[in-house]
Parts: sequence; C-alpha cells; structure tokens
Amino acid sequence: MTTLTLPGRGDAAPAPASRLRRELRAVHALVHRDLLRLARQRVPTALMLLHPVLYLFILGGGLAALIPAGSLGVGYRTYLFPGMLMMTVQTPAIMVGIRLITDRQSGYLRELLMAPVGRTTLLLGSCAGGTLVATVQGAVLLALAGTVGLPYDPVLLALLLGGMVLASFTLTALSLALAVGLRSPETFHTLLGLVMMPLLFLSGGFFPLASLPGWAQTLTAANPLAYAVDILRRSIALRVPGQAPGTTVAWAGHQPPLPLEAALLLTAGALALLWASRRFGRPE
Repeated sequence: MTTLTLPGRGDAAPAPASRLRRELRAVHALVHRDLLRLARQRVPTALMLLHPVLYLFILGGGLAALIPAGSLGVGYRTYLFPGMLMMTVQTPAIMVGIRLITDRQSGYLRELLMAPVGRTTLLLGSCAGGTLVATVQGAVLLALAGTVGLPYDPVLLALLLGGMVLASFTLTALSLALAVGLRSPETFHTLLGLVMMPLLFLSGGFFPLASLPGWAQTLTAANPLAYAVDILRRSIALRVPGQAPGTTVAWAGHQPPLPLEAALLLTAGALALLWASRRFGRPE
C-alpha cells in the first residue's frame, strides 16, 4: 500500500494562509498517491484500455459494414469513438468509489481522517486524483483518433480533452456520491450495474438517440453521460469539415447550446460532490 504523508498537527491554531497551504498539500498528496498507483499498476491499466479498443475495432468494424454512413452523418467508427472515450474514462472514475469503500474496510480511511485537514479536503483530493487518472487514460485512447478518420488537429484534441476532463470529474463525483454511504464493495458493484450501465447505453455512444422509444429519449435528457458524449461528438463536428454530429440530446425537439451542455455537466458533478461531501462529513 502506498504510504501517504499528510501535514502534521500543530499545537497553535494556524493562520488562514497556513491552513490553506496545509489543505492544498493534502490534496496534492492524494493526487500523487493516485498517480503513483497508475504508474505501478501497468497491467490493470492496460486491460482497462483494451476493453474500449476491442469495442472500437471489433464492434465498430463489424457494424461499419452494416450501418450506412448517411444514416449517422459519419462513419460508424467515427460515431462510436466518443462513446469509447467515455467508456475509457468511466472505469477509472468508478474505481475511486470502490477504493473509498476498501479504504474504509482496511482502516486506511481512519488513518487519513486523523490528519489535521478537513474531511471535505480528503474527498476533494480523491475526486481530483480520480479525475486526473481518468483523463490520462482517456488521452491514451485519444491517440487512436487517426485510425477512425479523425485528424490530429490540436484544437480538436484540446476540445476532446476538455470534454473528457468534464466527464471524468462528473463520473468521479457520482461514484463518490454513490460510495460514500456504503460499507460493502459488493453492494457498490450491484448499484453500478443498476445505474452506470443504463446511463452509458442511454448516452448515445453506441447508437442514435432518435432510435430509442419516446420514454427513453425523455430519460436521456436527464442523463449526464448523454451530454458528455454529445459534447465530444459536437466538438468533432466543429473541427472536421463534412462531419455531422448525428442525433444528439434534444429538449422538446431543440438542441441545447454546447456551452450550456458543458455547464450542466459541470453542475451535475459539483452537486454530486457537494452531496458526497455533506455525507462524508458525518462521523464514521
């Protein structure tokens, strides 16, 4: 287990600036812990990346011959690519919630809570570390953009990377909000099956949202992952000539502006993190 050194406890009450530095050091220590784990666990990381790659080339290659590009506005592999980016960042984001539960079971969380920093700071550090690790893994898959017909345009890559940061933050916050009140990893996995997979399949990452029945299309309007996939897909349409975004999230037949989608995604993550922070602030 990685040893995490947090700031020591002083006798006198610290000044506001000193306390802020201490809280930031704690966040930095937790982020550093996650980066060390990412660097050391190379095999699990490679296996997590292999899953979306297989979907992209096997599923995407098989269905590309069956689904005409005219029905999607783009080739199917290009259409599938944002969904695979979302799948890539989803797994490490979910792992943050699982680690919170296992840290509680092993007693490691109790040791962290003895540090002279706020509980909210510890949760923010976990969220920041999970967001960074998920984004890094998504950036690895982003290197395959050329294989699905996308150019290595710096602006396009920056837009996609920004969309993945938003998605990673929201997914990490939702994972923490789901895990903060649980004591069993088995219960967490069961809830994930009930919550996360439907959200992914109702995100438009695999097929157009217009092909869903009316009641399911209504659910997509409340699905944060649908906005995340939509941001990635519309970013591609902005930078690649002749690429249509395909069927996206619609409110009463109208498409919300791209900045509004990004704001909604950020708000969903912030609200989930706020709820998790309030729940985590209760005594163990």
